[in-house]
Amino acid sequence: MKLFLKGTRCDTPKCAFERREAPPGQQPSRRSKPTDYGIHLREKQKVKHYYGVLERQFRRYFQMAGRIKGNTGDVLLGLLERRLDNVVHRLGFAQSRNQARVMVGHGHITVNGKRVDIPSFQVSVGDVIRVKNRSKSLDLVRGNLAENTRDVPDFLSRGDTPIPEGIVGRLPSADEVSIPVKPQLIVELCSR
Repeated sequence: MKLFLKGTRCDTPKCAFERREAPPGQQPSRRSKPTDYGIHLREKQKVKHYYGVLERQFRRYFQMAGRIKGNTGDVLLGLLERRLDNVVHRLGFAQSRNQARVMVGHGHITVNGKRVDIPSFQVSVGDVIRVKNRSKSLDLVRGNLAENTRDVPDFLSRGDTPIPEGIVGRLPSADEVSIPVKPQLIVELCSR
């Protein structure tokens, strides 16, 4: 499945995902049917790679989701959607989550007027995510906004001000996750 980790590069016909018909190796062989564990693991890896979190971070998010009331899978995806680097990407300030992570780490983004350089920062309802008022930061974000063709999700709103900003209107729901994933399979795997 395409995860679009490199921004718009996977939109081109040169994307390696569509060209490969056989598994790697000299003699092409048929792939065996995946096991139940393999299917569960594939869903978990898909989410980890999509949001750019490591195994230890993912386990911590799963433990946090288990302590919060509600469906654990939906809460887990909501926590991952509320990461600052993901919100910056979803607002269109960056072309990919990797670029958003670098922008946050280099101090180009402020939350409620304070500089935040931690990509895993959890935004909450009412937070204002704004680009720092420096020419380098503004040029970077304006260039990304000009190339951006994605829509902003409903739980976020982007203002058309001279300094780009976005506001978190409400917490994201499970159906607003931008990746087609089955959270129940992830919960079953991590609960073992």
